[in-house]
Amino acid sequence: MLGLNDHLSFAVHGGGDNGGGVAGGVESILSFLETLVQKSPSESFSSVLPGIAALQNIHPLLVHFPIALLTLFFTLDVIGSLAKRSEWRQIAGAFLYLGTVFAALTVAAGLAAAATVAHGGNVHDIMEHHEHLGISVLSLASILSAWRLLSKGHIVGPANSLYLLLAAILSALLAFTADLGGLMVYRYGVSVHAADQVNQAAAQAHEHEGAAEDGLPAVHEEAEVDDLKQDDSHHDETAHGAAGHHHAH
Repeated sequence: MLGLNDHLSFAVHGGGDNGGGVAGGVESILSFLETLVQKSPSESFSSVLPGIAALQNIHPLLVHFPIALLTLFFTLDVIGSLAKRSEWRQIAGAFLYLGTVFAALTVAAGLAAAATVAHGGNVHDIMEHHEHLGISVLSLASILSAWRLLSKGHIVGPANSLYLLLAAILSALLAFTADLGGLMVYRYGVSVHAADQVNQAAAQAHEHEGAAEDGLPAVHEEAEVDDLKQDDSHHDETAHGAAGHHHAH
């Protein structure tokens, strides 16, 4: 039968040689902090928050807030209206105000990102639609916020029906805006490091196409994009052939 000291020792130091238990966890934390202190501020930030450090801009970091806040506003405002619960509508108003503030920050960050993020001509049109929808979301959210403030949250009757209709339109615009943002990232790899080389070549091609349309001398860069794709295709075929040859033996 184990004594009390043996039991405590087992609980603190873990049950094996894997460095587990509380002592192993504390040792890992202290080791991490010691390594962190020896690094520069930028290196420390990258170690603690590597995902944020990898961002080319803060737009992706902000964009989730207006989506969540404005969606909660519409949902609670509809439920509060149907159930005649004024307290729910008050909470909805708070979400609307916060969502409008974050929408302004997100639009500002998005406009700044559009001027710096590499993208080709096919993405440029999508990005412009995304910008216009984002500005529309901010404008409509600002109108609804101002209306709510001026009426002191007391919106009833036909005015409330119009208010909820505009809130529904806001939610639809928000969904379309988010969809185009996702399309740029997940289909075209905009602002994604792994796809940056292809996007840089596409951006150069788009710039030269614009110069050519303006009557300026231009050298088209589509060949670079095609070369990149051909290189990837050749690499895949070579790897496949090597795998097949190895399999044959």
